[in-house]
Amino acid sequence: MDKQTSVYERCKSEIYRIGWRVQYRARKIRSRECSFYDNPLHGAGFAVSSEEKVWVRQLVDTLPPQGKVIIDKLYFQDLTEAEVARQLNISQQGVNKWKRKMIRELSRTVKS
Repeated sequence: MDKQTSVYERCKSEIYRIGWRVQYRARKIRSRECSFYDNPLHGAGFAVSSEEKVWVRQLVDTLPPQGKVIIDKLYFQDLTEAEVARQLNISQQGVNKWKRKMIRELSRTVKS
């Protein structure tokens, strides 16, 4: 009986550990892929927030077509990388590379 209990406890703790890891990864992914509109930092006022949205939309419109679609789906439509990858028939890694490349491009545009 004691041996069964210890095996049960080890399995139980391992399952809890796996569950925690899955939840942690999901939170981490969700925080990286948060929607532009859900960002609490953009709550200054309707006029300011509308101007910011128009400005950001204009910046995104300067990107190449594929990058524009990916950024739009990730940040404006609030989809995950996996969902975007399925819709565009590319790998999730491809979506991630495009996303990073386009964010660098937007950063360069803003700094210049």
